[in-house]
Amino acid sequence: MELSTLKDAFDKVAKRQKLSSSTYQELVEQVGLEIEHALVKMEPADADTVPIDHKCILRELRNKLKEMAPLNHFEVSQKELNVGLSKCARSLEKNFTSDICKAYGNMNFDVHVVNQVIACHLYRQGLFDIGDCFVHEAHEPDTVTLKSPFLDMYRIFEAIKSRDLGPAIAWASVQSKRLLKNSSILELKLHQLQFVEILQKGDREEALKYARTYLAPFASLHKFEIQKLMACLLWAGKLEKSPYAEFMSPTHWDRIIDEVSQQFCSLLGQSHESPLNVVIAAGIQGLPTLLKLASVMAAKKQEWQVMKQLPVPVDLGREFQFHSVFVCPVLREQGSEENPPMLMPCGHVLSKQSIVKLSKSSTRAFKCPYCPLESTLPQCKQLYF
Repeated sequence: MELSTLKDAFDKVAKRQKLSSSTYQELVEQVGLEIEHALVKMEPADADTVPIDHKCILRELRNKLKEMAPLNHFEVSQKELNVGLSKCARSLEKNFTSDICKAYGNMNFDVHVVNQVIACHLYRQGLFDIGDCFVHEAHEPDTVTLKSPFLDMYRIFEAIKSRDLGPAIAWASVQSKRLLKNSSILELKLHQLQFVEILQKGDREEALKYARTYLAPFASLHKFEIQKLMACLLWAGKLEKSPYAEFMSPTHWDRIIDEVSQQFCSLLGQSHESPLNVVIAAGIQGLPTLLKLASVMAAKKQEWQVMKQLPVPVDLGREFQFHSVFVCPVLREQGSEENPPMLMPCGHVLSKQSIVKLSKSSTRAFKCPYCPLESTLPQCKQLYF
C-alpha cells in the first residue's frame, strides 16, 4: 500500500480546492463591487440634477459582467478540481482492497459473548438508549444488567463537570479499601479538590474544618501534599495569586474524571479501554499484513486460515502487547507450558526442547549456541513471565 502516493494525490486535491475557493471568492467580490458601483450611479445626488439613464447604467454593468465571465472561470476551476478528485479516487481503488473478507479466519464465535461485548461498549460510552435498543434487537435481556454500574459512573461524571464532588467522594469512601489495594490515592485527590473549592470561596474556617475531618487520615502517608494544602489557608479567597495557584488548574478536574473512570472500571473487573475499541484498533493495524498474506497464499494455492500459526509476524506495536511472549531463537517457536523458556548458566535463554536436543542426555554438557560456555540440563532453570 503506497501511502506516500495517496498522500501526494490528496495534497494535490487539497491544494487545488484551496485555489478554487480563493478564485471563487475573488470573482464574487468583483461582481459585488461592480453591482455596488452601478447602484451608486443610479442614485440621484439632488433633485436638480439631470435625470439618470438607468438603462445605460445597466447596459454598462451587463457588459462588464460579460467581460469578467465569472461562470466560465467557475467552470474551468471546477473541471480542474474534478480531475484531481477522480485521480485521487482511482488511487484509493488501486491501493485499497474493498473486499477484506479474505483476512477473516475460520473461527467459531460465541454470539452471546460478542453481543455482551458490544452492549458493554455502548453502555461504557454513555450511549444508554442505543445500548438498550441493541440489547432488545439482539434478544439479550440478561445483558442489560451491565448498564447499571455505568449509569452510576456517568452520574458521577456529570456531577464532577458541575463542580459537585459529593457523589464521587461518597463512592470513593465506600470503595476506600479496594482503592488502597489498587495503590490508588483517588480518595485523597477528591478531598483535595473539595478543600481547594471551599478555600477559594474565602471560607478559611470551613476549609480548616474540612481538612481536619477528611485530610487528616491521609497525613501519615502523604505528609508533603497535606503541608502544601495547609499553606493554602493563608491565601483564602485569593489562591490564584498565591505560590499554590496550580491547585486551581482546570486540568485537575479533567484528570479526576479520567482517574475515576479507570478505577471504576478496575473495580468492576474490566479494563479502562473498551475491549471492542482495542480489538478494532489492533485489527486495523494487522489487516494490511493479513490481506497481503492471503493474496500470496492464494497464489500458491494454499489456505492460511487452516494454519495453527501465522507464517509471518504481525507487528502491532507496544500498545497492544499485554503479555510477555518468548520465542526460542533456535527453534523459532513460541514458548508454551509444555515448552517453557529455560535460563542457562551463561545467561542466554532457549526453549526446553532446544536444550533437550542440544544436551542429548541429562548429564552430558553442551555448548551454548551463542557463547563458548558449556552447560548441563540440570543447571538450566525454567523462567516464568
